[in-house]
Amino acid sequence: MPRSFFYSFYVPRSFFYSFRLSRRIRAALAAVICVTALSYAAGPALTQEAPKEQKQGGQASPQGPKTSPQPGANLPAYSAEQIQAGQALFAGQCSFCHGRGAAGGEGGPDLTASELVAQDVHGEKIGQVVRNGRLDKGMPAFAPTDEQLATIVGFIHDRKAKAKEGRRRTVDVTDLQTGSAEAGKRYFNGAGGCAKCHSATGDLAGIAGKFQGLELLRRMLYEEERRGAGGGPTGPVPTATVTLPSGQTVTGKLAYRDEFTIAIVDGSGWYRSWPASRVKSAVTNPLEAHAELLRKYTDEDMHNVLAYLQTLR
Repeated sequence: MPRSFFYSFYVPRSFFYSFRLSRRIRAALAAVICVTALSYAAGPALTQEAPKEQKQGGQASPQGPKTSPQPGANLPAYSAEQIQAGQALFAGQCSFCHGRGAAGGEGGPDLTASELVAQDVHGEKIGQVVRNGRLDKGMPAFAPTDEQLATIVGFIHDRKAKAKEGRRRTVDVTDLQTGSAEAGKRYFNGAGGCAKCHSATGDLAGIAGKFQGLELLRRMLYEEERRGAGGGPTGPVPTATVTLPSGQTVTGKLAYRDEFTIAIVDGSGWYRSWPASRVKSAVTNPLEAHAELLRKYTDEDMHNVLAYLQTLR
């Protein structure tokens, strides 16, 4: 092979210098790329730690801690005038069992802790109890107007919202010592009409020696209490006149009545009963006046009459 062939592949020395230099540059570039890659790989881990630390801190969030909806958030707003009017009605009709602040008494539950009140929103549950009563528990039915009922509901919800732990569960004796005996005597003999059936020297003589406080008040208000066990004035028993299909009438002391049956004890002492759908009946209840007074009593009237009865020893 001619020597000129080898000469044609001659490489200058400068080429080796440049090749040697390019290897150094490439090594440096590789190092830069590695460092950059490592920094990018570490970057997400660092950015992920910040939220974790912020979450652990609990207060770093600009939105603040989440709060749960407060009870009663959906309740309608009651004006101060409505609540004040409801307080007056409640004092006159309900406080003798449920306490003046609706926190309960010896004869009625604490309404500020009542599950029924907690479920009530627009008076749909409270109103049903007020208007239908709970006769099996000694609560009579009341007949307030829609406006009056709304104020009572507003007052009860207001008391529930303001109720605190350790609230009173009974009626204090001092709650029943606020009346005027002289004013109660005038009401007894006048506007209340009590003297038409009762007498301080007759059936009520010594009544305060037999019953005191809330027990005396309950017997004054409710006819069921007057006829219940434990003694005391029983008063006249309701009578009923039953008209049979033949036209014959039978009269006696009312023994039992519901939507299916009516029963009496006749003058001979015989217990007689009939299906209510097959006869006509008329009941005369002298104690109905007590139920009527429940709709008329003011809180002042009630405590005045009680004060008067407490003098009959």
